This record gives sequence, C-alpha cells and structure tokens, in this order.
Amino acid sequence: MKLALLASPTPPAEAAAAELRAAYEWGPIADAEVVVALGGDGFLLQVLHAALDAKAPKPMFGMNLGTVGFMMNEYSAEGLVERVRAAKAFKLNPLLMTATTVSGEVVRSPAINEVSLLRETRQAAKIEISIDGRVRMAELACDGVLVATPAGSTAYNLSANGPILPLQSDLLALTPISPFRPRRWRGALLPQASMIEFRVLEAAKRPVSAVADQLEVRDVAHVAVTSDKSVVLDLLFDPDYALDDRIVMEQFLS
Repeated sequence: MKLALLASPTPPAEAAAAELRAAYEWGPIADAEVVVALGGDGFLLQVLHAALDAKAPKPMFGMNLGTVGFMMNEYSAEGLVERVRAAKAFKLNPLLMTATTVSGEVVRSPAINEVSLLRETRQAAKIEISIDGRVRMAELACDGVLVATPAGSTAYNLSANGPILPLQSDLLALTPISPFRPRRWRGALLPQASMIEFRVLEAAKRPVSAVADQLEVRDVAHVAVTSDKSVVLDLLFDPDYALDDRIVMEQFLS
C-alpha cells in the first residue's frame, strides 16, 4: 500500500512523524492510496481543504496528536499498514458556500464542518433566511446563524445548542447563535439537498462575516449554502472506533 505522511508543526506530531518515517516507506501525496495525517481535528480540516483545493482528495487516516481528536484515530506506530488496510471508511459531502460581499466580490469555499454567519460589531445582525427560494424567516436578529453537516454537528453547532445529526442522516442543521428575535427559535433540520440562502439586512449598519470552516469573508450581503454532492471525502477509522456510534453517544453525555 502506498502511503503519504503529513504532520502538524507541533512537537508531539513531529516526534511521531519521525518515528513513523523510520518504520515505514512513504511517498508523495500524488502517488498515495491513503494519506496519514498526524495532529488534531483542526489540522485534519486543513489537510482536507488542501486536498479539495487541489481537486484530488485521497482517503485520510488521521491519528490524534492534538487536543480533542474527535475525527482522529488513536496514535500508535505499531502495525500501521495493517490498521489502514482494515480501516472502515466514512464518506462525507462538504458544503459549498457562495458569499457575495457588499462591494460585489464573490467568494466560493467548501466547508466540511459548517458555514457560519457572525455579527462583526456590538449590534445584533439581522438576517433573512430562504430555503429553496422561499423566504422562511423574514428577519432573524441574532449574533449569527450556521449550517452544519452531520460530521460538523458535534462541533460549533453543538456549542450553539444545535442538534447532533447521525453521520448517515441526509440532513443539515440550521442553528441560530444567540437569537434575540424570534427569541424561542431553536433552528431547523433540513434535507441535505436544500439550498439555504441568507440575506443580510442593514448590511452597512450591522456588518456580518461568513466563515466556511477556517475561511472568513468579511462584510457579506448574501450567502448561499448547499451540499456539494460532486465531492466525496473518505475518512478512515479503526473498526472499533465507530465514528457513527461516537456521534450518537455525544447525545447522552452531560
């Protein structure tokens, strides 16, 4: 099996990379069947985005040398090739954000976890929400609002009191961030094929930024979010890791 190795620029990840380079043969990413990523969840997101930018996503087997490592396997240098061969694959479709700024600039970016809109100043944002071309909420006054994938539903979405989505669900979570009006709105579950559009009201007075995972676009006027079915990401996990089961179990943690 042809493997490529990427490591986060942190002392633990670099030490682990040195150990693995001494134990196994490695090649360039272009020739690899699987990319092994050493670091935390944030580093894995960076690696996946770099693969998307290159339009050549390879299956990823991550090992945790970071903090939480929710999307990573446990690190071990023993039997790595056998672990990769036996790994269970989970397929993910990223979101595609199309953000138009007040000045008319258009920025497109994929998002694996979520696309979030956030107020830039002390004043609450005012946002109109449309689903599949139909206005569903004429005005949401809030700190922000986000759209999360099942894989990202346990990240920022969960911190904003959004629902946890089973990995196999064909759903997206639409979750408000500190809603002021309507105060009791807690969001919605939407089919993954939905086209979700946000129009920023009073954009000059109440500026809003849009963030696709780690890419921020300031002063947006309109943001469209949809699931990109043309792109498939393969994340590989040890059979006993069961990412789907771990996501379900998050619902029972206090």
